[in-house]
Amino acid sequence: MTYLYAADRTPFGRFGGGLAGVRPDDLAAHAITAVLVKAPLLDPARVDDVVWGNANGAGEENRNVGRMAALLAGLPVSVPGTTVNRLCGSSLDAAMAASRQIDTGDADIVLAGGVESMTRAPWVLPKPERSFPAGDVTAVSTTLGWRLVNPRMPAEWTVALGEANEQLQERYGISRARQDAFAARSHLRAHEAWESGFYDDLVTPVPGTDLTRDESIRPASTAEVLAGLRPAFRQDGTITAGNASPLNDGAAALLLGSERAAGAIGLDPLARIAGRGTCALEPQRFGYAPVAAAERALARAGVGWNRVGAVELNEAFAVQSLACLDAWRIDPEIVNVHGGAIALGHPLGASGARILGTLAKVLRERGERYGVAAICIGVGQGLAVVLENPHAGA
Repeated sequence: MTYLYAADRTPFGRFGGGLAGVRPDDLAAHAITAVLVKAPLLDPARVDDVVWGNANGAGEENRNVGRMAALLAGLPVSVPGTTVNRLCGSSLDAAMAASRQIDTGDADIVLAGGVESMTRAPWVLPKPERSFPAGDVTAVSTTLGWRLVNPRMPAEWTVALGEANEQLQERYGISRARQDAFAARSHLRAHEAWESGFYDDLVTPVPGTDLTRDESIRPASTAEVLAGLRPAFRQDGTITAGNASPLNDGAAALLLGSERAAGAIGLDPLARIAGRGTCALEPQRFGYAPVAAAERALARAGVGWNRVGAVELNEAFAVQSLACLDAWRIDPEIVNVHGGAIALGHPLGASGARILGTLAKVLRERGERYGVAAICIGVGQGLAVVLENPHAGA
């Protein structure tokens, strides 16, 4: 069995904001250092592996950022590291892969997490197919979404992420008003969570920066204010900059271990990874993929929705979040109780670790036994993890 012993992350900076001057490998190294500070008795040489998520991989993080971050964080050179890429789900995938290592006995202690600097994502140029072409070449942004698309891909698969979610809105009839209300709730709850101190022991500021809180939170974003924003993807659309997640920079880390590793780590576990689920749909339906992923994770945990007391669902778009909640038929009041990605931010490779660490604390805070962390992923995928609070009653 795999347990989560500690979680930490950077504040999430907005695009071009407070973390814009920090390299992604340095962000990752900082997150690793911060989570290890929580386990002062742990000899870093006892870490069996570092499994790290990153969606871009085209910039300063390009040489296996998991290994680079471990070295930059000062871990012994004997500690290996790898990087996984499942786009927005990369760090949740990293945690799932780490848990499999521990479950099979291949490792006792693994650091997992992820990083993204969407600000510092580079422009790329395709290499010419022949020497010295005479025409112009276009630099392509790697910040978000499709780029250098294979012409064999069906056009309906490669629509922009916003257009894909407008199609989701049409399919499930989710109104603009519902989306705006959901987004406003995210901002309000995130603001209240910071004001109440909920995130104080989950977030460690990056040295050399002034950012101490997540930078994209807008507590004045009421549903009425958001209703005044123009659609971003269709002239008559429902998705705006206000009811979708922003572009962000940040990193998040998790300390995972077996039950027998508790002595070496020097901490009581926060939660147990009880189930894992993966799902894939048509690429343009990626926003709905968490539905089946969560169902599969719950089935593997042997738990029904009636026993779930908390859900952390990454809010890529309000519309896809609402589509998932409607499909699960759960009480919205147990979902993202301290805000979600629309307010907190969505640095792609870091978001999965953020929601898992947040979920573990929510379960402890509320005394709930089971919770679900779920995330949608571009190109039609979804991931989910079921956590069990070992300190809760049956």
